Amino acid sequence: MTVGTESKVILVTGCSKGGIGFALCEEFAAAGCKVYATARRDNAMDGFSHEKIEKIALDVTDEVNRKSVINKVLRESGRIDVLVNNAGVLCPGPILDVDLDTARNTFEANFFGPLRLAQLIVPHMAEQGGGIIVNIGSIAGNVATPWNGTYSSTKAALHLMNDALAMECSFLNKNIKVMLIAPGAVKSNIARNGAAGFDLPPNSLFKQFTQIIHKRIMVSQGENALTAEDFSRQVVPRVLDTNPPGYMTLGGFSTMSAIAQWLPRSLVRWGMGKMWNKLNQS
Repeated sequence: MTVGTESKVILVTGCSKGGIGFALCEEFAAAGCKVYATARRDNAMDGFSHEKIEKIALDVTDEVNRKSVINKVLRESGRIDVLVNNAGVLCPGPILDVDLDTARNTFEANFFGPLRLAQLIVPHMAEQGGGIIVNIGSIAGNVATPWNGTYSSTKAALHLMNDALAMECSFLNKNIKVMLIAPGAVKSNIARNGAAGFDLPPNSLFKQFTQIIHKRIMVSQGENALTAEDFSRQVVPRVLDTNPPGYMTLGGFSTMSAIAQWLPRSLVRWGMGKMWNKLNQS
C-alpha cells in the first residue's frame, strides 16, 4: 500500500539541536510528515518550528526505553513508515589509548542501537506492507584515518549490517527498503562535543601528536562542510521518494572518499597516512 507523504510517520534518533537529526526532523515535518524526534534528553531538542514534531526522550542503548518509545509511536500513530538511525557518538583518539568500556559504549550507541531498533521495527513494517530503515553511517566507515579508529570501526560495522539487512528485507517484502547515508563533512555539534574535554591519558605513546589529534576531531567542521540544513534538504526528498536509493553520500570529502573506495586498500592507507603526517608537520 502506498502512503502519501502527509500521512507518513517518521521516527528519528539523535535529534539534539544543532545536529543532523534536528535538521532532518524539520525537513520531514516541512514535507508534511508526522515526526517523532528523539534524544536522550527532552530539553536537548528545544527549538523545533513545526507542530508536527513530537519530542520523546530515547536512549538508543536502553532496551526498556527503546521498546517504550516504539510502543508509544505505534499506539498514537498506528505505524512507522521511516526509521532514521542517526544517534551516534564520537570516540576520538589513538586506538591504543581507547578504554575498552568506552569502545564498547561507542559500539552500543553507533551499531547495536541501530541494529536493535531495526529488529524491533521491521516486523511492523512487514505487517503494514512496507517502510524504510535509514542508517546514517559516515565516510569514516569507508576509509579509515588516524586518531578516529574506534568511531570508524563502528560505522564500518553499521555499513555492512545495513547491506545485509537490505538483502534480507528484500526477501520479506520488496516494499521494505533499507538505505545507507554516508555523510562527509557536515556542520554539527558532534565534533564540538567530541573535542570538549578530550585529552590523552598520561601514559599515552602519542602525547607529541595532541595538536594533530584535535585537528582530526574538528576536520568535519571546515569550510567545505555542508550545513545540517543543506544536508537535510538533499536527503529528505530521496528518503520519501517512491523508489529511494540504497546508498547516498554527500558533504565535504565525500567525493574523495568515493574515489578512494575504487583504489587498492594499501594505496589508500599509504596516502592517508602520508597526508596526516604532512599535516602534523605543518
